[in-house]
Amino acid sequence: MKTILHTITRYLAMLAVVFGTVSCLDKYPETSIPEKEAMKTFADAEQHLIGIYANLMSSSLYSGLLTLLPDIQSDLVQAVKGNSNTYGNFWLWNIRPTDLELEAVYAQLYTVIGGCNFYLDRIDEVMANETSDTNLEILEQYTGEVYAIRALCYSELIKCFCKAYDPATAAQEQGVVLRTKYFEAEPVRRASLYDSYQFVVDDLIRAEERLEDAEETPNNYYMSQAAVQAIRARVALYMQDWETAITYSSKLIDDKQDTFQLSSVQETAPDGATTFEYMWAYDMGPEVIWRIGFTSTSYGGALGTVFLNFNRDYTYFYPDYIPSQWVLDAYDDNDMRSTYFADSESGVTIGYPSGMDYPLLVKYYGNRGIFIPMNVFHVSMPKPLRLAEQYLIRAEAYCRQPNPNVVLAQKDLETLRKTRFVSGGSINLTGNWDTDVKTFSEERVRELYMEGFRLQDLKRWGLGFERTAQSYTQEEGNNLKVEAGDPLFVWPIPQHELEAPGSEITPNESNNR
Repeated sequence: MKTILHTITRYLAMLAVVFGTVSCLDKYPETSIPEKEAMKTFADAEQHLIGIYANLMSSSLYSGLLTLLPDIQSDLVQAVKGNSNTYGNFWLWNIRPTDLELEAVYAQLYTVIGGCNFYLDRIDEVMANETSDTNLEILEQYTGEVYAIRALCYSELIKCFCKAYDPATAAQEQGVVLRTKYFEAEPVRRASLYDSYQFVVDDLIRAEERLEDAEETPNNYYMSQAAVQAIRARVALYMQDWETAITYSSKLIDDKQDTFQLSSVQETAPDGATTFEYMWAYDMGPEVIWRIGFTSTSYGGALGTVFLNFNRDYTYFYPDYIPSQWVLDAYDDNDMRSTYFADSESGVTIGYPSGMDYPLLVKYYGNRGIFIPMNVFHVSMPKPLRLAEQYLIRAEAYCRQPNPNVVLAQKDLETLRKTRFVSGGSINLTGNWDTDVKTFSEERVRELYMEGFRLQDLKRWGLGFERTAQSYTQEEGNNLKVEAGDPLFVWPIPQHELEAPGSEITPNESNNR
């Protein structure tokens, strides 16, 4: 098992790599070691893995576009009149295959995958030359982390650029380009959706086997067996594999209950706040399975900027987007998830000359311990894997089994809600999915607001949406109606990928709008 000292040493090394050097591969061929002569030793492998984690900090991924775009595209926010037009094409459903944001998500996910493939191509030689049994054990765990990261990135590509998974048709639907090697040329064509998901599952199996003895603790910066199990449960839900979703979410909820617990408004954190409030203020909580590690000198994008823009003059707030009214109305008075939002009564004064006074999303106001003291606002550590999601996954899977177990589903939802409510938190399910889907839709919005799940949820449930015009919002797009199955639920493949030399990639229907 990796010691705590080794984990700390590794984290300090990550800071040096991210902040003090440029990857030698970026400098090839003029000033660096040729690629096939790189990653020869244990230290080389460790440094390369640190670089992979550093790439996950990118504002194109969890600290920016990958998290925000799917939710901004949906019915969760309205664009403020006079906004800066940041992400405007996505909010207006005017997405084109040449959009820079689209290209950035696609390119950065494949950049991380490329780093994983480089590691996997070289690691056998490194292990063959390693003589320390301790280092060999650590390298085995590192390899598990790489498989987990590659699986996660492919699952995100599938989520964004493919149709929802239907077991009956997945073998005939288009998946993603599966690059498995760094040094060998491979056909640049899309696998089937079935094969794409199967590749993700196979990587997760490899990862779970290798991470059996890895250190598990809340707020981990690194992939652990728990993180792999969380991804596996999510992927199983998306594949409509209800039994596997239940099995893997249960590993976290039940088998690892001594390690991970839900943050709660009933429990007090070190600063006197509740552990739920502390999780969003300081990016730490007993339910955080995996987060993207930021420091004061090394961090990614600012998730809260488009909702607050306080750093325009450090006096007032200038939001580009405000929460849809139906979202605000979805929270009960006793539901402390409503503190994701704040208005003038909480000291949030909007600076637009219209005199606008409306609740703003403050979930991503910024880390109070690291960044706010530096006058760096709206930077929070992304938390892609939380235990709360696992309760939502298992509850939905219980409801969608051939023989629904409404009692257990309702128990999971109420367990989650009672950690978010000052009092109460009960909820009713009917056992009829056509009815219960609305309950799950609203509960997932309440819990996972602006964490990047909404578009995928609507797509896999076969639902559309309609925005309702609000005060202070721009006229174009504020009453947009999108039917279920609209081609833009699946993002276009970036145009440069279709036109690249040797490309055999086929476009999505959304490419041809």
